[in-house]
Amino acid sequence: MPNVVTLIRSDALFAAAEYAYAATAPADARLIFLAGACPLESDGSIGAVGDYAAQAAKCIQNLNTALAGAGAGIDDVISTRVLVASTQRSDLVTAWSVVREAFGDHDVPSTLLGVTVLGYDNQLVEIEAVAAVSN
Repeated sequence: MPNVVTLIRSDALFAAAEYAYAATAPADARLIFLAGACPLESDGSIGAVGDYAAQAAKCIQNLNTALAGAGAGIDDVISTRVLVASTQRSDLVTAWSVVREAFGDHDVPSTLLGVTVLGYDNQLVEIEAVAAVSN
């Protein structure tokens, strides 16, 4: 199935940002709104306590599983929001690096946020996403 997401860049904005500034999908695309991907193991526990990179990787794994269940893949994602429970920019960058690598050339518009707390005990990272696929 061909990808329907178009990433948009602007020469008028900072060129070295690691994401597109906007994205579109055609009017007839099916939008998929995903719950925040958490670093949950199959038993409901949070693994990799204290490890931002490992939790981000688990979030990506769970995001890919949810996307597949909706008939989509990571290249169908149109935007993300990465939430990191930390006040340290270095922790945000650690999580972002994992997410950025997972998306490769499909550098969707993204927002990276430091938050005070997330929903599960010991949870450090959560990734929200929206995807678009052909009907």
